[in-house]
Amino acid sequence: MESLLKQSEKVRQKGRYWRKIRNITFLVLFFGFFIWGGISYYYPFAKGIKTGKLNYVVYKGLVFKTYEGKLIQFGLKPSKDGGIQSNEFEFSIAKKSIAEQLMHAGGKTVELHYTEYFNAIPWRGYSRYVVDGIVNISDDKEEYHTDEIIGDVNFNY
Repeated sequence: MESLLKQSEKVRQKGRYWRKIRNITFLVLFFGFFIWGGISYYYPFAKGIKTGKLNYVVYKGLVFKTYEGKLIQFGLKPSKDGGIQSNEFEFSIAKKSIAEQLMHAGGKTVELHYTEYFNAIPWRGYSRYVVDGIVNISDDKEEYHTDEIIGDVNFNY
């Protein structure tokens, strides 16, 4: 028969083994969650340009005040109910200077450069689409291109 001391030593070794497994599992889950969050909220999924009539730009929020806007794109899309509705693009705006320029461009045709993320963050805006530059603002759809780009836009995809 084993002594009580040897039995308690075996129990302690078994406990150490399971604590080690628990701690390693916790670290792997923590870093996995950290990497998932970083990719999900900070890694850009897509970049592009949208064109349409600017419907509105507002400054809203309870805790985090952000600039939000809506663009009515040309053409129609089918709604989920089987009807037809306008093609709307809701977005957040990255900089105050861009938002102020867009506030004065209500009803005009605008081309906006945006970045799409996997998810939205409250301090970045309510939308996962973030406008980071203005390509063109015109009164008519026929006036299409300009040589000047307003905002910090990097077209290197």
